[in-house]
Amino acid sequence: MRIAYGVMGYGRGHAMRTMSVLPALMAEHEVTVYAGGDAFDVLAPLFPTVRIPTIGYRYNNRGGHSLPRTFSENLAPMADLLLGGPGTEALEREMRSRGTQLIISDSEAWTHRAGARLGIPRISFDHVGIIAWCKPNFPADLWLAGQRDAIGYRTLMGEPDRVLISSFYPAEPYRDDARVVGPMLRDVVKGLKPKRGDFLLVYFNKGIHQYRAHVDRTLRLLDMPVKVYGTPWKGQSENLEFCAPSNEWFAHDLAACRAVLSTAGNQLIGEALHFGKPILAVPEDAFEQRLNATMVERMGIGMRVAASQLSPSHVDRLLSHEDQFASRTAEYASDGRAEAISTLERYIDELGSSVVAVSAGKSRAARSRLSRTALVAAR
Repeated sequence: MRIAYGVMGYGRGHAMRTMSVLPALMAEHEVTVYAGGDAFDVLAPLFPTVRIPTIGYRYNNRGGHSLPRTFSENLAPMADLLLGGPGTEALEREMRSRGTQLIISDSEAWTHRAGARLGIPRISFDHVGIIAWCKPNFPADLWLAGQRDAIGYRTLMGEPDRVLISSFYPAEPYRDDARVVGPMLRDVVKGLKPKRGDFLLVYFNKGIHQYRAHVDRTLRLLDMPVKVYGTPWKGQSENLEFCAPSNEWFAHDLAACRAVLSTAGNQLIGEALHFGKPILAVPEDAFEQRLNATMVERMGIGMRVAASQLSPSHVDRLLSHEDQFASRTAEYASDGRAEAISTLERYIDELGSSVVAVSAGKSRAARSRLSRTALVAAR
């Protein structure tokens, strides 16, 4: 089957989840990836990938989200997305030329909406769907934000034909055609054995904005080595080692660290659980990450702290309870990849029986041509 796989381009977690299932899908199907932003940078060197528009948060000079900038800089692409502008039209032409028969989307709105306009069956496979398609179990202080984000997610993505959710914590779907599985563990992660190192592993998904002066001071005051990923800087500085982006070396450091301090992405938390690492979650000011950080604390696998309040004492407290946290990780660690792949294949079979391909063009060569040029996005 000819499949379009859309990947949200904000951060690297969506791309990491996609990488865990793509090889199996590509062995059975003709898959083209559609991604922008960070996800395009990760996936394009490895898979046939077409660049598409992406939306995401913008930051203020304090390292937090800037609502005015986020609104103004996303206004044009959002208009394109919601009103069917040139970026959406270009994506629809691309899908027609390839004869796309089915869409899988990891929180990626353009492929969802283009598929709906073309009448192509759609599978939603991500983590954020836990907000929209599962019975809510939100803490009281996050309840209103959760309801708001659930409505926003359903508005952007529409109503998929099937739903698959990967999550490091359990949830109960309210849709009969939805399923929740565990974290997606990549081959490089599954091939490593954990060991207890002496260093703290630090990761920020948007470190150029989030790695502020007080975060730097906090890490330099620690009486231990620190490896930092996700910033623009490289090299050794006192007890800090700033590391270049690397899927493989990051996985090695995750397996070998003593504990993790990180923004609260679902994918990284799932991999940290696999290696039995205590987690100090420093969430972005976004509902999904705040919920993830709350679940880290609720499950007893680590702690949470707002970025603005981070201090050496938080790391000290995490390490003083590391055995307790690590023992709890064993209760929740899991690998949902095999179940996710089998579920995706079942969904593909179910939806494939009624698929009518959109116009595939005049030749197989035209369908399989890999377009690496950017689709035009409204700016």
